[in-house]
Amino acid sequence: MPTVYLNGTYLPAEEACVSVMDRGFLFGDGVYEVIPAYGGRLFRLDHHLQRLQDSLDGIRLDNPLSDDAWRGILDEVLERNRDRAGADNDQSVYLQVTRGSAARRDHAFPEQTTPTVFVFSNPITAPDPLIATRGISAITLDDIRWQYCNIKAITLLPNVLLRQQAADHNAAEALLVRHGRVIEGSASNVFVVREGVILTPPRSEQMLPGITRDLVLELAEQHALPYGETDIQADSLRQADEIWVTSSTREIVPVTRLDGAEVGDGRPGPAWKTVIGLYRDYKEAVRNGTQDQGL
Repeated sequence: MPTVYLNGTYLPAEEACVSVMDRGFLFGDGVYEVIPAYGGRLFRLDHHLQRLQDSLDGIRLDNPLSDDAWRGILDEVLERNRDRAGADNDQSVYLQVTRGSAARRDHAFPEQTTPTVFVFSNPITAPDPLIATRGISAITLDDIRWQYCNIKAITLLPNVLLRQQAADHNAAEALLVRHGRVIEGSASNVFVVREGVILTPPRSEQMLPGITRDLVLELAEQHALPYGETDIQADSLRQADEIWVTSSTREIVPVTRLDGAEVGDGRPGPAWKTVIGLYRDYKEAVRNGTQDQGL
């Protein structure tokens, strides 16, 4: 039975309840983060907490907790669910903050509400080993989401519909296109490799600033791998040598088929093999407590 945190209390998940008047339930008025933890050590927590703060600022909601308080709650949830995580104690932590409950339903911000804070964790499923040899399939779709995708909001219905459309085509991800440019995936950031150069779209309000995305760029710089941030035209995807998608829970995944056609030679490419190796080394250093994450 997993333990969750809800508004100051640790309790079994099935006993956790929120008001039907909570604005997260009625309006999707809230934000969230998903943070992996390896060996019980939270992965790049300071980056996730900064993104949480940016999202809260974006919806004009005060952060209900200090960074130290967040760390304490997240560590406690990880510890209480340690027995469910296996010997490696690898878990992903989900945290959500909504604007709280009000006496009546009204689109305008209510006065003097208390934010609802919810945290739970799940064991991390090991990556499918076939991905390293086969990669995944993806399709391109028009980006139907709102304009402030840099806010990690809980209003994810467009992403759900896009991801399901990919699943309907036996694809693992949808790459989203707006005004002819690739923005990101339905639940990931996007990279392409052209002539050995690793490229990803630049930050903007139209995309979520991914923690794994930023780490890939850091690793490329540290290891003198050619990289850049630039607009990626959807038409140019067909000429890419490699395509990857990245996220905190899926890490770095090679896309080997796009819209039914092979990407490159149809196998995970050499640049991906190099970068996933660097990423896994970094992750193991975090697990072993030898990687300084700036906390």
